[in-house]
Amino acid sequence: MKEILIGSTLALSCTVTEDKLACTMKSGELPVFATPAMAALMEETSAKLLGQFLDEGETSVGTALNLQHTAATPLGLTVTAQATITAVDRRKVSFSVVVRDSAEEIGRAEHDRFVVQAEKFLNKANSKK
Repeated sequence: MKEILIGSTLALSCTVTEDKLACTMKSGELPVFATPAMAALMEETSAKLLGQFLDEGETSVGTALNLQHTAATPLGLTVTAQATITAVDRRKVSFSVVVRDSAEEIGRAEHDRFVVQAEKFLNKANSKK
């Protein structure tokens, strides 16, 4: 693992499509951007940001996500998540993530990820079978 720089940021965007709607994901009844889809975008953005600092064979796993979904976004709009590294404690990396659509902020979260050796992690998980 390379030195992880606090304050590093990355933004990723996606379009609110049918598969990302609350009524499709069963997290609600309305055709608006689903909270689980927002959570996935937050994790994806954070993981990709952290990935820039990882060595071959390393990956990261999400361990905590405390999010607030504060505004609805309809089908067809683009949402953008911006993740910022806020703290590093050995293998634990913390992020602040803000999500916006074209009109306003729609959510934010504090997120933690742990850096792991991918093969070792999978072997341990698969040993449960």
